[in-house]
Amino acid sequence: MEKSILVELQYLPPIQFFSKLVKHPKVWIEQHENYSKGSYRNRCHLASAQGLLRLSIPLEGGKHQQQPIKEVRISNKENWQHQHWTAIKSAYGKSPFFEYYADGFLPIYKKKYTHLWEWNWDLLQQVLAYIPFENEIELTTQYDKHPSDDVLDFRNKISPKAQNNFEDTSFSPVKYNQVFEERHEFLANMSILDLLFCKGPEVIVMLERSVR
Repeated sequence: MEKSILVELQYLPPIQFFSKLVKHPKVWIEQHENYSKGSYRNRCHLASAQGLLRLSIPLEGGKHQQQPIKEVRISNKENWQHQHWTAIKSAYGKSPFFEYYADGFLPIYKKKYTHLWEWNWDLLQQVLAYIPFENEIELTTQYDKHPSDDVLDFRNKISPKAQNNFEDTSFSPVKYNQVFEERHEFLANMSILDLLFCKGPEVIVMLERSVR
């Protein structure tokens, strides 16, 4: 039987993240960690007309390295939510399933948030409303530097920085048609939005195929 897995909460996580929700019967999401810079906690990757597009959420007072994750505050000096939604619509407005799913995400992008955790959590709940996972997803009750043997610790293993990425032998990206694939080569492991807007109800099948 597969172990449970422990991961951090990310901003519209990449496909690799969601492949864990298919593979493992129980997923623990870390809510008692400290913020770590250079991660998917405040950034996500889209496949746009210009190729790989990196979206980053501005934070108050810098990067908050080592601050409790639930205390990290978002900087709303600029209308970054509007900018991000405009980028998403530009990247996926012509995708097969954008109109079907967009209305679920738009209210979140119009609501003002003060904390990064709440923002990421609400977005994750919206994604989960569209993808029929059958496993358990729970939040940690405390921080354990060394989890028990029946838990696979995958915190900080899925990273936007190649040099920080752990060799994940259980994940193999599956190719599918992307909106701007004719302009660029296939871009693997984008945000779950890419797979959702491009494949719609087939998302769960694609995720299952990505698990080795």
